[in-house]
Amino acid sequence: MRKEIIRTKIKEIEESIRLVEEHLPDIFEEFSSMGLIKDGIYKRTEFAIEDVFDICAIINSDFELGIPGDDEEIVENLVKNEILSEEMKEKLSLMKGFRNIVVHKYGKIDDKLAFEILKEDIRDFYDFIGRIEEILENGG
Repeated sequence: MRKEIIRTKIKEIEESIRLVEEHLPDIFEEFSSMGLIKDGIYKRTEFAIEDVFDICAIINSDFELGIPGDDEEIVENLVKNEILSEEMKEKLSLMKGFRNIVVHKYGKIDDKLAFEILKEDIRDFYDFIGRIEEILENGG
């Protein structure tokens, strides 16, 4: 398994999430008026989510779980092979949805909803990292 690449991506996730947490205010009104800093929070979250799915793809490939057509199939392969839980699959699905909204700005980003998601679900990244660390230590 390409452990060093995965570890590098984990460090990138941790750095992005640290910056998001550092700059994410406690109240929505402050968040909504942050301008470029708010955009940076969105961008760093997007980078972290992309790293999460890159890690999933590396594990899928290195464990030879099949050739998936998209990120959802990769995650499904990891769940089927008991590498990730159904609960983690749901968290990753929500991350992917958030990323798509940020990247494609379907309509306009609902800052209030995005703020609530960031405040509530940022810990999901740590849950994911914890599981990946287990895989790196135990091989699966």
